[in-house]
Amino acid sequence: MKIETALISVSNKTGIIEFAKSLISRKIRLFSTGGTAKTLREAGLEVIEVSEHTGFPEILDGRVKTLHPKIHGGLLAKRDKKEHVNTIKEYGIDKIDILVVNLYPFNEAISKEGCSFSNAIENIDIGGPAMLRSASKNHGNDIDGVTVIVDPKDYTKVINEIDEYGNTSYELRLNLATKAFAHTAAYDGLITNYLSSLLDKTPKYDETPNRQKWPEIITIQAKKQQTLRYGENPHQTASFYIDENISQGLLSNYRQIQGKELSFNNIADADAAWECVRSFEKPACVIVKHANPCGVAIGNNIRESYDKAFKTDPTSAFGGIVAFNKKVDVETARTVIDNQFLEVLLAPNFDNDAINELSSKQNIRVLKVPIGHGTNNFDAKRIGGGWLLQTTDSQDLCIKDINIVTKRKPTKEEIDDLIFAWNVAKFVKSNAIVFASKGMTLGIGAGQMSRVDSARIASIKAINSKLDLKNSVVASDAFFPFRDGLDVIVASGSSCVIQPGGSMRDDEVIDAANEHGIVMAMTGIRHFRH
Repeated sequence: MKIETALISVSNKTGIIEFAKSLISRKIRLFSTGGTAKTLREAGLEVIEVSEHTGFPEILDGRVKTLHPKIHGGLLAKRDKKEHVNTIKEYGIDKIDILVVNLYPFNEAISKEGCSFSNAIENIDIGGPAMLRSASKNHGNDIDGVTVIVDPKDYTKVINEIDEYGNTSYELRLNLATKAFAHTAAYDGLITNYLSSLLDKTPKYDETPNRQKWPEIITIQAKKQQTLRYGENPHQTASFYIDENISQGLLSNYRQIQGKELSFNNIADADAAWECVRSFEKPACVIVKHANPCGVAIGNNIRESYDKAFKTDPTSAFGGIVAFNKKVDVETARTVIDNQFLEVLLAPNFDNDAINELSSKQNIRVLKVPIGHGTNNFDAKRIGGGWLLQTTDSQDLCIKDINIVTKRKPTKEEIDDLIFAWNVAKFVKSNAIVFASKGMTLGIGAGQMSRVDSARIASIKAINSKLDLKNSVVASDAFFPFRDGLDVIVASGSSCVIQPGGSMRDDEVIDAANEHGIVMAMTGIRHFRH
């Protein structure tokens, strides 16, 4: 059946004039609400206001304008059901074939500093979600149905199908209806999150309410990016979901240049590598295995940073993930694939010659991820019957945050290495011990139940890689509960240690550091990573 009418009511007016022109040129009548009608008329387009169509004015300061049988009857009437067709004809209701709606900018309103409770409430859209739900419910069947649009990116798809079929396909209408229901669900979730975050349960209407960081009810929406072959193990099923709005610099912005399909573990490990490598300003390389860095380094260029990172633990690097924070050149690409077997290589960009070089190893998954400093709104961990949510560990260490608690004071070079090692420890599973020197990790002990064991493992790994720990620095992600961990570190050759402090036995550990004649720096910040 030919499309004859469209109703347009949008807050996001991107592309709406061009789309409306396209509809009019195809002899489709336009209905619209006040603000959108004004925009279209100013562009010289002919449009019928909803109040004119319904014969009922907008009332209650615009709170009621589309909540009318002539609107919802036109959206909900089943076009292939004789009784419905006769009913709308009897009451003079025109069917509405296309609905274009996006909702009041509630999130933008509440995000503005000083947003009053009344302003937030007035930005709750009522008519828009009602129309979207009506249109989406009546997306129809193979014969006919309502085409509902919430995203300006879909305007072209609709026009193309109208030109081809005179109407839209059932497949497209169902897809657009699904998007519309997701849109209203996310919108209702935002409202719920806001209202349940109010600290004052009876907020003053014209004042800015106090809100708690974590609302009593939280609604999260994510979109499936990829169905995965399996989860962490072959007997587990899995999918990869992404946030609707992804901050600049996060892994989900990736574009895969080549290679096999990413697996569950590939994505998890790639995220661990990317979060670590993008924390450095200097050219850096991070090699990750099983979600833990096994080699991290900074250098004058990425080739140098890779060489240093690989030396930390060549054995563990096999089958790992390699991440860079600068563009990959052909020489570095050649060095990486000649040196080791790897699953994923990711960087902000690649030279054309580097891409050609990597194409000789088609199984390597090559990801291009725009660099940036964006963060997730929160971290989440699934537990039996619930979720643990927390803010992201985005605490960076500055020189002014370091408190030297020993008699011996560090040199500038030692300070630089202490900050480097501390930054790496932040991305290592607890208990974490990181030996480093000259912008390079020498040994990493991760995920042990005992901090002493992590220290021993880190030193053993350095010995296995034939790396000298003499005068190295060590970062510990949490405090030393006893001096035994420090004794192991000093016995390995380290001369500087950085740790949060805060133990009941801090004095005992500091005395041990002075006894050994080493530097001890305390940060007051812990970086547990479970």
